[in-house]
Amino acid sequence: MSLFVCPVCGAPLVREAHVYRCPQNHSYDIAAEGYTYLLLVNRKHSKAPGDDKGMADARSAFLNKGYYQPLRDALCDLAVSSASSAPSVLDSGCGEGYYTAGIYEALRAAEKTPRMAGVDISKFILRRAAKREKAVEFAVASSYRLPVADDSIDLLINCFSPLALEEFVRVLHRSGRFFYVVPAPRHLWQMKEVLYDRPYPNEEKETPYGGFRYCEIRSVRSTVTLTSQEDIHALFQMTPYYWNTPKAGTERLASLETLTTEIAFDIHVFEKE
Repeated sequence: MSLFVCPVCGAPLVREAHVYRCPQNHSYDIAAEGYTYLLLVNRKHSKAPGDDKGMADARSAFLNKGYYQPLRDALCDLAVSSASSAPSVLDSGCGEGYYTAGIYEALRAAEKTPRMAGVDISKFILRRAAKREKAVEFAVASSYRLPVADDSIDLLINCFSPLALEEFVRVLHRSGRFFYVVPAPRHLWQMKEVLYDRPYPNEEKETPYGGFRYCEIRSVRSTVTLTSQEDIHALFQMTPYYWNTPKAGTERLASLETLTTEIAFDIHVFEKE
């Protein structure tokens, strides 16, 4: 049985050889790469929402070089220590599946038997996710209308993706865990010093959310050295700075062939009340 439900009627989906199908005979083709499309046409806000092909390629190439391995390792450790022997796991806004696949592999290595799925709004980036880990289900879908049943998820991961709190409360099982990854104050500080005349740190706060209680905040701090303009630009594309940096700052960054910068993340761990 799939973790996904039909986006039309809400009934459970069954995965067949080339299609997902519900008891009402609504069906959803499985692409050659292994993902399906569960975003209804009337819920799309553009022809091709999410990251385009170029951004998906750059992001995947950057992460594959291990620059964010410390964050992946921390998420894997938390997942193994938090999950039951047979957890249902959902990565909301999973992107190219870098963290999704890492967590799945860590759970399996810990002799657990996870059922795992990932959703993202971009079909271009999901193609890469589905190729990365065949044992995980992937679907194009919105975080604000997750195609999973109420109270069906034991562990939910959200890395730098939309915070759809009502949906997260809906899908998480009672006492299920929610990992919310945000940039810490000095994340990419040295890059920001290149981009801006007066950089400022990211906001740091502990925010209570209805339906959840705090368990802990796990901090991840490291330094990376990017050794090519290609990697520097790929990282730049992954940040919100890509859309609102003055031309002079963009030109300064484009002139660099190497960049050493701090990376800093906070993993906010919640439990459903």
